[in-house]
Amino acid sequence: MSTLCKHNLLGVGLTPTSYGLVLETCRDWIRVREPRPVGHYIVVLNVHSVMTAFFDPVYRQMLNGASIGATDGVPLAWALRTAGYRKQPRVYGPDLMLALCEQAAVFGHRVYLYGGRECVLDVLKGNLIKRFPGLSISGAYAPPFRPLTPEEDRRCVDDIIASGADIVFVGIGAPKQEKWMFEHAARLPGVIMLGVGAAFDFHAGRVRQAPAWMQRCGLEWLFRLLMEPRRLWKRYLLNPLFLLCWGLEALGVRLVRTTSAGDSA
Repeated sequence: MSTLCKHNLLGVGLTPTSYGLVLETCRDWIRVREPRPVGHYIVVLNVHSVMTAFFDPVYRQMLNGASIGATDGVPLAWALRTAGYRKQPRVYGPDLMLALCEQAAVFGHRVYLYGGRECVLDVLKGNLIKRFPGLSISGAYAPPFRPLTPEEDRRCVDDIIASGADIVFVGIGAPKQEKWMFEHAARLPGVIMLGVGAAFDFHAGRVRQAPAWMQRCGLEWLFRLLMEPRRLWKRYLLNPLFLLCWGLEALGVRLVRTTSAGDSA
């Protein structure tokens, strides 16, 4: 079974990995799922999540509790390259979701969709099945835009377990999706959870994705800011601060003294 280390960046564990290695690891986890008492969860990290965790130790604990901290943000892939992982690619959450769905259709893995709106889930399910014939979507739930009551949450967990899902895609946005996965790992033994952010809206055709060239150049943030300026402008104020903190750490200044981020390079 694949063993994945982590590199500490500003107290957050980044996993030097690739699409292929994540897929292989998930196949291993599903094959030997029974002995593990808690579920695995995967976070897709970007500058915003790392900087939020930098200031919030509780959120940092949630991110570092993940089995994999993938480099969804291009600057994080750059950071790993400068730390010695020279071929580190971007592992983009929406593309990782599609790759896992393609693999699931081949190997018979069952997936569950948690998040979005009912109308979005209906379109998303149709699009995924059309794209990956044979994909088994064992269930879906669009949670209300408020905290679930204990009874609602229990019913949801029971539904996921009863569905026999191997993978749960969680699309309720950061930091809610990381909090949900952290809190439910022990209640969903053997299940793999992946926080995919806006992927539900992307793959349902509700929200446009940045052009490929902007994604390659690390300019997806600019595209999204232009599309949703009122919602996202505060989020991207953290980008210059990240560059400063990253630069200080590259010079040997350790800004976060304690972390459970895993092995450092």
